[in-house]
Formats: sequence, C-alpha cells, structure tokens
Amino acid sequence: MTVGALPEPLTQLRQRGVTVVPHGIRLSLGGAEDVDQHRVAHLARCAEVLDAPLVSEHIAFVRAGGTEAGHLLPVPRTRDALDVLVDNVLLAQAQLPVPLALEPIAALFEWPEDEMDEATFLTELLDRTGAWLLLDVANVYANATNRAAASGALLARLPLERIAYVHVAGGAERGGLYHDTHTDAVPPEVLDLLSELSALHHSPAVLLERDSHYPPEAQLRAELDAVAHAAACHRSPARCPFDEPGGARRAPGRAGRRPGDRW
Repeated sequence: MTVGALPEPLTQLRQRGVTVVPHGIRLSLGGAEDVDQHRVAHLARCAEVLDAPLVSEHIAFVRAGGTEAGHLLPVPRTRDALDVLVDNVLLAQAQLPVPLALEPIAALFEWPEDEMDEATFLTELLDRTGAWLLLDVANVYANATNRAAASGALLARLPLERIAYVHVAGGAERGGLYHDTHTDAVPPEVLDLLSELSALHHSPAVLLERDSHYPPEAQLRAELDAVAHAAACHRSPARCPFDEPGGARRAPGRAGRRPGDRW
C-alpha cells in the first residue's frame, strides 16, 4: 500500500467506523540484523493514515544475510535469540506512534537448540519490551497438533493478560502436518479452543483471517457467526478497548509499557 492515498475499500471501512489494524509480515524482528527502519517508518505511517489504535507483527524472521526466505520462520528459543529479538522490538517501538502487538507464528519445525518453551520465551519477551500479544488461536492449535501436544494446556500457559486481540483462521493437514492456510474454513477444533480462551480471558476483539478461496457470502456469514458464538461463550458481550472514547486511539506506543497498562 502506498501511504498517502488509501485504497477505496479501506476508505470505506474507515468511513463506516471500522477499526483497521496494520499487520506486518516483513519486519523480521527475530533476524540477527537490526530491524529495517524504513519498513518500520512505513508501518508507522500506515498507522497514522488509518488512525489505527495499534500495529502488529510476527515473532519471526524472514531474511538473513540478504536472502529473503519468503516465509515466516521461527526464532530459536535461546537466550541469545531472545536478546536480539528484544533489541529489535525496542527499536521498532521507538519509531511507532502506537502500541505494538506481537504474534507467535504457526511453526512447522522447532530448532534443536531451543532453551525455553514457547510460553516462557513469550512471557519474557513481552515483559522486557512492554509489547502486547496478538494471539492467533489457530496457530496455537497448529503448533500443538504438530508437536503432539494438548492445545488447551499450551493455551493456558501463555500470558493471556497481555492480549491485544485475537486471530482465528482455517487450515488443512498435508503430508502429516497441519498447515495454517488462511484459505480453508475454521475447523471445529479451533473454534473449541477459542471457546476455551473465552473461559480463561476476556478478549477484546476477534478477527477471522481469510486470504483467498473466499466462500459464498452465506457460508462466510455462517463462519463468522460460528466464530462469534465461540468467542462469546462463557462471558458477556465485551466492548473493544480500541474504540473506547479517549482510550486506545490516543495512547502512545513507546517502549516500557507493562501488564495492566491501558492504551
């Protein structure tokens, strides 16, 4: 997107009062090199043009030594890798006008030298940076399935109090692995996990990711209804803090925020 003139669909969404959150995929926060300040500046400008309450990016790296991977790659869960990731997140936060939420990815493999489990790694990352958590429930399910672990147990150990908002998406099993495709319907297991999350934490907003292979409108509406029903289980309807008057939209996004701080 060339910042300055919004595409018409985004303009229409903003005119209707719909919150639009820029979602990055190429900052490579987990890479060994310093984060690209030009990419951060572009994300910051997107947030300003869209009047976004926050921006989000993945806990991953996408390039190394000048080579682009073309995919989100998992960060080794080591002390050294965590230090690099923290430094890059702080560099990005210093340039962003709004808070930053970080999304753990659906990883098809783990590094053999991992020193921490995902929950421990993620909790320390958020504590040291003050960043928020973009929790993709479908990613939790994918990782649990591919690691032969219980998804509910993985979910319960995550720092849920840091959730900014939630993603759900569809996927499919291929070659013995579950892939987070964003092109298939959300499976019942992911909806069940979303319901489990709603019992554990009052999430402010849930977003369905669908990148292509869009179904007919009636089918998509039914899927959205199923997501809304799962998210509403165990709790009363919630207000999204992004849209609270005087709240999320005008709060700064610098480093140093801690659990319990409000936007």
